[in-house]
Amino acid sequence: MIFLDRVKIFAQAGDGGNGCVSFRREKYIPRGGPNGGTGGNGGDVYLEASRHFNTLYNISLKPHLQAQRGQHGQGANKTGRSGPDCAVAVPLGTVVYEAIQGKEARKLGELLNHGERLCIAKGGRGGRGNSAFKSSVNRAPRRVEKGQAGEHRTCLLELKLLADVGIIGLPNAGKSSLIARITAAKPKVADYPFTTLYPVLGVCSWKGRSFVLADIPGLIEGAHRGRGLGHEFLRHTERTKVLVHLVEPKGKEALKDFKVVQKELSLWSASLGDKPRLVAVTKADLDPEAAGKTGKFLASRLSGEAVLTISSQTGEGLDLLLDEIINRISSYAD
Repeated sequence: MIFLDRVKIFAQAGDGGNGCVSFRREKYIPRGGPNGGTGGNGGDVYLEASRHFNTLYNISLKPHLQAQRGQHGQGANKTGRSGPDCAVAVPLGTVVYEAIQGKEARKLGELLNHGERLCIAKGGRGGRGNSAFKSSVNRAPRRVEKGQAGEHRTCLLELKLLADVGIIGLPNAGKSSLIARITAAKPKVADYPFTTLYPVLGVCSWKGRSFVLADIPGLIEGAHRGRGLGHEFLRHTERTKVLVHLVEPKGKEALKDFKVVQKELSLWSASLGDKPRLVAVTKADLDPEAAGKTGKFLASRLSGEAVLTISSQTGEGLDLLLDEIINRISSYAD
């Protein structure tokens, strides 16, 4: 499945059915009067949140959403059938904006819970038939209403992943290896930068608790301005409860790497810079001494930060990391 987190769609609701001109014609009833029915309402266009999707790719294949029009009214005061609604599934965390030419996009809403619906185009109301216009003055009206036109709207959909934990760090810091070790996710893992080209979600179960992790790729210096891949995916960290910041065992250079990522988070959003986080020095299996020294150095420079040393290959330090994650998530909920 191709990951896509932005897409433009075009919604056209159904028109209302027209009212009917009709008169009762029966034997022995010479002046039966008007009996034209009302037209049916046009169908609405809805977006519906579904936990079964984590990308907007499916909706990008058919971006033109159209509901059916209502049926016209009929004689014998029969109201036309309303047009069926058009409902399309989108991932949890989808934010919907109305695209207005020459103006800033207007937020229509966001879909966070499974089954939640958002109407983005309202169907037109059905027109009244001639029976609705009968009066003491006009016993045989031929006046009817046409159905109203359905709304049409251009919308921008933006996905912000719903994850409890965001795994961040410079390219090649070991993010994909970590999420592959503690969840069933299968990201691409290799010893070169930018192996992960889109966020990867995984579910971890630990000591009776389950939480969702997101591997956020592409953070480099200047990411908030569009360098690397970070500007595409920084927004996916906004809804996380805890950030796990991975740093390679580079000694004093590790502090510089840490500050680069933290600066990008703060420049993207002030709230991201203040979000609860854990710092973990990775790849302890390759050089345990360097990892240990790096961890102690960071702990001495980052007052109040929890700095752990881990290895996604051997599992060293992962139990403690998961314990700390659960503690932070529980504190966030409180």
